[in-house]
Amino acid sequence: MTVRSNAGYGEHADALATGFEAVTFEDVHREVMPWFPAAPATVLDVGAGSGRDAAALARRGHRVLAVEPTAELRRIAQRLHAGDAIDWLDDHLPDLARVTGTFDLVLLSAVWMHLDATERASGLRRLAGLLAPGSSLIMSLRHGPVPAGRRMFEVTAEETAEVASRCGLRVIHSSERDDLRGRTDVWWSTLVLGAPS
Repeated sequence: MTVRSNAGYGEHADALATGFEAVTFEDVHREVMPWFPAAPATVLDVGAGSGRDAAALARRGHRVLAVEPTAELRRIAQRLHAGDAIDWLDDHLPDLARVTGTFDLVLLSAVWMHLDATERASGLRRLAGLLAPGSSLIMSLRHGPVPAGRRMFEVTAEETAEVASRCGLRVIHSSERDDLRGRTDVWWSTLVLGAPS
Protein backbone atom coordinates (compact mmCIF):
# COMPACT_ATOMS: atom_id res chain seq x y z
CA MET A 1 0.00 0.00 0.00
CA THR A 2 1.47 3.34 -1.04
CA VAL A 3 0.69 6.12 1.41
CA ARG A 4 2.38 9.47 1.97
CA SER A 5 3.47 8.64 5.50
CA ASN A 6 5.71 5.73 4.47
CA ALA A 7 7.56 7.61 1.73
CA GLY A 8 11.16 6.44 1.38
CA TYR A 9 10.71 3.15 3.20
CA GLY A 10 10.09 0.70 0.37
CA GLU A 11 13.23 1.47 -1.62
CA HIS A 12 15.43 1.21 1.48
CA ALA A 13 13.61 -1.66 3.18
CA ASP A 14 16.59 -4.01 3.47
CA ALA A 15 18.87 -1.45 5.12
CA LEU A 16 16.08 -0.16 7.34
CA ALA A 17 15.16 -3.65 8.53
CA THR A 18 18.80 -4.34 9.35
CA GLY A 19 18.91 -1.17 11.45
CA PHE A 20 15.64 -1.95 13.21
CA GLU A 21 16.78 -5.46 14.08
CA ALA A 22 20.16 -4.22 15.36
CA VAL A 23 18.56 -2.98 18.58
CA THR A 24 16.57 -5.22 20.88
CA PHE A 25 12.96 -4.91 21.92
CA GLU A 26 14.11 -4.78 25.56
CA ASP A 27 16.51 -1.89 24.95
CA VAL A 28 14.05 0.11 22.84
CA HIS A 29 11.24 -0.20 25.38
CA ARG A 30 13.22 -0.36 28.63
CA GLU A 31 11.53 2.70 30.19
CA VAL A 32 8.00 1.47 29.52
CA MET A 33 8.25 -2.27 30.20
CA PRO A 34 6.05 -1.92 33.34
CA TRP A 35 3.12 -0.91 31.10
CA PHE A 36 3.25 -3.93 28.82
CA PRO A 37 0.37 -6.21 29.86
CA ALA A 38 0.76 -9.71 31.23
CA ALA A 39 0.30 -12.47 28.68
CA PRO A 40 -1.86 -13.47 27.06
CA ALA A 41 -3.06 -10.10 25.83
CA THR A 42 -4.18 -8.74 22.47
CA VAL A 43 -1.61 -6.35 21.00
CA LEU A 44 -1.81 -4.06 17.98
CA ASP A 45 1.61 -3.05 16.60
CA VAL A 46 1.05 -0.15 14.17
CA GLY A 47 3.88 0.48 11.72
CA ALA A 48 5.48 -2.82 12.68
CA GLY A 49 8.44 -2.39 10.33
CA SER A 50 10.80 -5.36 10.47
CA GLY A 51 8.60 -7.15 13.00
CA ARG A 52 11.10 -6.89 15.86
CA ASP A 53 8.54 -5.77 18.45
CA ALA A 54 5.70 -7.93 17.14
CA ALA A 55 7.93 -11.01 17.32
CA ALA A 56 9.14 -10.22 20.84
CA LEU A 57 5.56 -9.80 22.03
CA ALA A 58 4.38 -12.97 20.30
CA ARG A 59 7.20 -14.93 21.96
CA ARG A 60 5.95 -13.64 25.31
CA GLY A 61 2.58 -15.25 24.64
CA HIS A 62 0.60 -12.29 23.31
CA ARG A 63 -1.80 -12.36 20.35
CA VAL A 64 -0.27 -9.82 17.98
CA LEU A 65 -1.74 -8.02 14.99
CA ALA A 66 1.08 -6.28 13.12
CA VAL A 67 0.08 -3.48 10.75
CA GLU A 68 2.66 -2.44 8.15
CA PRO A 69 1.78 -0.51 4.98
CA THR A 70 5.16 -0.87 3.26
CA ALA A 71 4.98 -4.12 1.31
CA GLU A 72 8.76 -4.51 1.11
CA LEU A 73 9.18 -4.21 4.88
CA ARG A 74 6.22 -6.49 5.53
CA ARG A 75 7.73 -9.22 3.33
CA ILE A 76 11.09 -8.93 5.12
CA ALA A 77 9.38 -9.04 8.52
CA GLN A 78 7.34 -12.11 7.62
CA ARG A 79 10.52 -13.85 6.46
CA LEU A 80 12.60 -12.85 9.50
CA HIS A 81 9.91 -13.83 11.97
CA ALA A 82 8.21 -16.67 10.10
CA GLY A 83 8.18 -18.86 13.20
CA ASP A 84 6.33 -16.36 15.36
CA ALA A 85 2.54 -16.28 15.75
CA ILE A 86 1.88 -12.86 14.23
CA ASP A 87 -1.07 -11.82 12.08
CA TRP A 88 0.04 -9.33 9.43
CA LEU A 89 -2.17 -6.64 7.91
CA ASP A 90 -1.64 -4.10 5.13
CA ASP A 91 -3.19 -0.93 6.61
CA HIS A 92 -2.16 2.52 7.77
CA LEU A 93 -2.94 5.50 9.94
CA PRO A 94 -4.87 7.68 10.34
CA ASP A 95 -7.83 5.47 9.40
CA LEU A 96 -6.68 1.90 10.12
CA ALA A 97 -9.78 0.96 8.13
CA ARG A 98 -9.09 -2.78 8.16
CA VAL A 99 -8.42 -3.10 11.90
CA THR A 100 -11.34 -4.36 13.99
CA GLY A 101 -11.92 -5.07 17.67
CA THR A 102 -10.17 -3.67 20.72
CA PHE A 103 -6.72 -4.32 22.15
CA ASP A 104 -5.06 -4.57 25.55
CA LEU A 105 -2.05 -2.69 24.16
CA VAL A 106 -1.46 -0.54 21.09
CA LEU A 107 2.18 0.09 20.18
CA LEU A 108 3.50 2.78 17.82
CA SER A 109 7.28 2.66 17.67
CA ALA A 110 8.78 5.44 15.50
CA VAL A 111 5.53 6.09 13.60
CA TRP A 112 3.87 9.25 14.90
CA MET A 113 6.24 11.79 13.31
CA HIS A 114 5.23 10.58 9.82
CA LEU A 115 1.75 12.09 10.21
CA ASP A 116 0.85 15.74 9.84
CA ALA A 117 -1.18 17.55 12.51
CA THR A 118 -4.56 16.75 10.94
CA GLU A 119 -3.63 13.09 10.52
CA ARG A 120 -2.35 12.90 14.10
CA ALA A 121 -5.63 14.29 15.46
CA SER A 122 -7.82 11.86 13.53
CA GLY A 123 -5.35 9.02 14.05
CA LEU A 124 -5.37 9.42 17.81
CA ARG A 125 -9.16 9.41 17.88
CA ARG A 126 -9.06 6.15 15.93
CA LEU A 127 -6.42 4.62 18.19
CA ALA A 128 -8.37 5.62 21.32
CA GLY A 129 -11.34 3.72 19.92
CA LEU A 130 -9.21 0.59 19.52
CA LEU A 131 -8.15 0.51 23.18
CA ALA A 132 -9.91 -1.84 25.57
CA PRO A 133 -11.01 -0.21 28.88
CA GLY A 134 -8.01 0.38 31.12
CA SER A 135 -5.47 -0.49 28.42
CA SER A 136 -2.49 1.52 27.18
CA LEU A 137 -1.12 3.11 24.04
CA ILE A 138 2.69 3.24 24.00
CA MET A 139 4.35 5.48 21.42
CA SER A 140 7.81 6.79 20.65
CA LEU A 141 8.40 10.13 18.92
CA ARG A 142 11.55 10.75 16.87
CA HIS A 143 13.24 14.15 17.02
CA GLY A 144 16.01 15.40 14.76
CA PRO A 145 16.77 16.01 11.08
CA VAL A 146 14.58 14.36 8.46
CA PRO A 147 16.41 11.80 6.30
CA ALA A 148 16.34 12.48 2.56
CA GLY A 149 13.24 11.16 0.84
CA ARG A 150 11.22 10.72 4.04
CA ARG A 151 8.08 12.48 5.22
CA MET A 152 8.41 13.57 8.85
CA PHE A 153 7.08 16.37 11.02
CA GLU A 154 8.32 17.79 14.29
CA VAL A 155 5.98 16.55 16.99
CA THR A 156 6.35 17.07 20.71
CA ALA A 157 5.28 15.04 23.70
CA GLU A 158 3.36 18.08 24.96
CA GLU A 159 1.33 18.42 21.76
CA THR A 160 0.66 14.69 21.70
CA ALA A 161 -0.52 14.75 25.32
CA GLU A 162 -2.88 17.62 24.55
CA VAL A 163 -4.41 15.79 21.58
CA ALA A 164 -4.63 12.61 23.67
CA SER A 165 -6.58 14.40 26.41
CA ARG A 166 -9.17 15.49 23.84
CA CYS A 167 -9.54 11.81 22.92
CA GLY A 168 -10.16 10.75 26.52
CA LEU A 169 -6.64 9.43 27.13
CA ARG A 170 -4.34 10.46 29.96
CA VAL A 171 -0.54 10.51 30.09
CA ILE A 172 0.72 7.98 32.61
CA HIS A 173 4.38 8.11 31.59
CA SER A 174 6.61 10.47 29.61
CA SER A 175 10.38 10.23 29.14
CA GLU A 176 13.20 11.11 26.75
CA ARG A 177 16.30 9.18 25.71
CA ASP A 178 19.22 9.34 23.33
CA ASP A 179 19.22 7.41 20.08
CA LEU A 180 20.18 3.77 20.62
CA ARG A 181 21.90 3.60 17.24
CA GLY A 182 24.37 6.33 18.20
CA ARG A 183 23.03 9.16 16.06
CA THR A 184 23.99 12.25 18.05
CA ASP A 185 21.44 14.51 16.31
CA VAL A 186 18.48 12.18 16.93
CA TRP A 187 16.64 11.67 20.22
CA TRP A 188 13.34 10.15 21.29
CA SER A 189 10.34 10.84 23.51
CA THR A 190 8.24 8.00 24.81
CA LEU A 191 4.66 8.31 26.03
CA VAL A 192 2.28 5.87 27.68
CA LEU A 193 -1.33 6.94 27.25
CA GLY A 194 -3.99 5.26 29.35
CA ALA A 195 -7.57 4.56 28.35
CA PRO A 196 -10.32 5.02 30.93
CA SER A 197 -11.35 1.87 32.82
